[in-house]
Amino acid sequence: MSDTITGPRLEPILDPGPGQDRTSQPAPAATPAAYPAQAQQPAPAASGPSSLSDQLARLEDKTARIEEKLARSEAATQRVVDRFEAASHRMSEVAQQSDLVATRAEVKFIARRVRALPGFAALVMASVMTAILTAALTVVIIRYMPGLLAR
Repeated sequence: MSDTITGPRLEPILDPGPGQDRTSQPAPAATPAAYPAQAQQPAPAASGPSSLSDQLARLEDKTARIEEKLARSEAATQRVVDRFEAASHRMSEVAQQSDLVATRAEVKFIARRVRALPGFAALVMASVMTAILTAALTVVIIRYMPGLLAR
């Protein structure tokens, strides 16, 4: 994931203090001769303000690169989130549109059934005919079959 290829890391070795023994110090993990890329570079001074400032400058550079990578990653993530939100909004609109289409189809079906029903004039005509036929049938029953109603 790193942009630059770096060799193994060598830490500066500090001289032991007056009360410390050099044999109690752990041996360094790698020697400059073991890594030719490191052997070509001059070794930093054991201590001093310039070597510490160089290390601090390198750390600041690495931190700046990491921050830039993080900013790029955040920007890419935000673009993905924006695309996802736009796609979900479009899908919501499509779902609403399909619901509207289904509702329109159902309304059309109900409208066709309502149009197939008889109109007001037909209902009035049917009620008048029913009244006339009921009256005629009642007169026929009373006149020609008087015993039918007496029971």
